[in-house]
Amino acid sequence: MQKLELVKRYVIFIVGLFVNSIGVALITKADLGTSPISSIPYVLSLSFTPTIGQFTIVFSLLLIVIQICLERRNYKPIQLLQIPVSVAFGYFIDFSMDYLLFWLDPQNYVQSIIYLLIGCVVLGFGVYMEVCANVVMLPGEGTVKSITRTVGTNFGTTKVSMDVTMAVCALVISLILSHQVQGVREGTIIAALLVGYISRFFGHLFKPIERRILAEAY
Repeated sequence: MQKLELVKRYVIFIVGLFVNSIGVALITKADLGTSPISSIPYVLSLSFTPTIGQFTIVFSLLLIVIQICLERRNYKPIQLLQIPVSVAFGYFIDFSMDYLLFWLDPQNYVQSIIYLLIGCVVLGFGVYMEVCANVVMLPGEGTVKSITRTVGTNFGTTKVSMDVTMAVCALVISLILSHQVQGVREGTIIAALLVGYISRFFGHLFKPIERRILAEAY
């Protein structure tokens, strides 16, 4: 892969990462839960001082450790790029929550649903851009990939299983810390069901443009 091609891909990835963070912030601000992979950091942020972005960084680093334990000698050093990516993503989430979308405060359930759906579309587009760039994975997807390589399971099935596991863990943590359900609601389920389909829709929609921008990949 030539230098210019690599630069283009990393630019697309970084922009996608930022778009992804806006999507997470929109879904979270809708106050109907958050995306499955962000559910544990969000629940923890509701009970402790660190922000959702800061907990996202810590949680992402934990996922990277899990990847290393799973793959051991097969773990490629290039995958450690997930560390700076995790830090950037955490800061992007906090920036989106505290500055870009500080004003967003739904006044009724209909508004919450609207913001949630917009967030799913934005998050889906961000995920599409990351997949399109094809340079680095976020630790959530990286962990799914490690599991599929180690156990031999299907990526899609493993991703759904991991999303469910994250949501259930967040639910249990919420009950332990606050004795009530916080951070995991119908929005978590809706995001889990919609984002993948939306991402694939953008993949089909922008395929011709993708071919022109990243011509060397074809």
